[in-house]
Amino acid sequence: MNSRERILAGINHKTPDKVPIDLGATPSSGISVVAYQNLIKYLDKSHLKTFAYDVIQEVAQPEMELLDHFNVDVIDIGRHFNTGENYWKEIEIIKGHKALYPHWLNTQRLADDSSIIYGASGEIIGRMPVGATFFDQTIFPYRDGYPDHYSNLANDMKRVIWGGVGFTPWDWADEKDFWKMLREKTIDLKQKTDKALLLGIGCNLFEWGTMVRRMDNFLMDLLADPPSVHAFLDALMESHMQSLEKTIEAVGDVVDIIKFGDDLGTTNGPFMSVEMYQEFFKPRHKQLCDYVKANSSAHTMLHCCGGVYELIPELIEAGFEILNPVQINAVNMEPERLKREFGKDIVFWGGGCDTKSILNRATPQQVKDHVKHNLEIFSVDGGYVFNTVHNIMPDVPPENIVAMFDAVNEFNT
Repeated sequence: MNSRERILAGINHKTPDKVPIDLGATPSSGISVVAYQNLIKYLDKSHLKTFAYDVIQEVAQPEMELLDHFNVDVIDIGRHFNTGENYWKEIEIIKGHKALYPHWLNTQRLADDSSIIYGASGEIIGRMPVGATFFDQTIFPYRDGYPDHYSNLANDMKRVIWGGVGFTPWDWADEKDFWKMLREKTIDLKQKTDKALLLGIGCNLFEWGTMVRRMDNFLMDLLADPPSVHAFLDALMESHMQSLEKTIEAVGDVVDIIKFGDDLGTTNGPFMSVEMYQEFFKPRHKQLCDYVKANSSAHTMLHCCGGVYELIPELIEAGFEILNPVQINAVNMEPERLKREFGKDIVFWGGGCDTKSILNRATPQQVKDHVKHNLEIFSVDGGYVFNTVHNIMPDVPPENIVAMFDAVNEFNT
């Protein structure tokens, strides 16, 4: 099998010739700028450049040479938009780690060594404290209450760092003929690689509520003010469906996976009851998934952090075929339980290595043992793509990253 065939076999719950591998196809399955630079130095590949394509999380876009080195099978089509040298500029946001950032990024390091990001309006929409490696959100447009109407929703969302600092290809969305460009570049990329193609479109629901209202307020709204929540989500869905329809028209017959996002869980379980998910989010998630399935050949992925065991049956019914990042260190998210109860109905994309306590703290041999144990469980009868539990963080030693991928390749041999 080639990489695309391997990924598609796994998604279709067929046993591929090897366990498919992901690194960097999404901003939640990648590697931090710091860890990436440590890794390429360790591998004697310092000639590779560090492209920071997710500025907020400071996540690198691995170069193809590194992806091939680790036998990675899937890529984000956004990388095909930012190949020109004039797209990038070299700056140092994390002290001691210069990297290439999108030319449009408006950031400033302050005298105390913290950093800020300015949005299109000139407001400070993000702040990275001293010693941190991640930008925090600073503006919550609806913190003091919902607006009377949502005619300014698009601009309000851009005041949020997650809407104001996009990653490719969506930072090109205001360009003339963007949708034509998206199709042409996706087709061109498909002809040049046999790796599966993934496009993250977002369309977050719960998360947008927490980002415009702030987490505490929005969680209370779900109980105390359902009509306002529904009105907000209806306005949000109108915007999401417009974007989704244009995306599917452009690349629905070319891209292999469409990734949505909504973090519905904490380490200790879901943010909400099953009934609350059924009322507010499941019908809208189903609308998104139904549209993809009715109008494209793409498969549906949901990035959803946390312990969401209780919600997985609902996510399956909503139409999500793939779940990422499979947070096996959360309550009720043990690999054995997940594979036994849901392995025939959903693809687990992730969960291959615990980034919270194993990849960053264990010995290389312990990492290998941990990875092989998870592979023995998740890989049975397909329905699995190997990836870490979310991004590889700055504190991960490069020798542990190598040990992790060595374990996968040994398992695949």
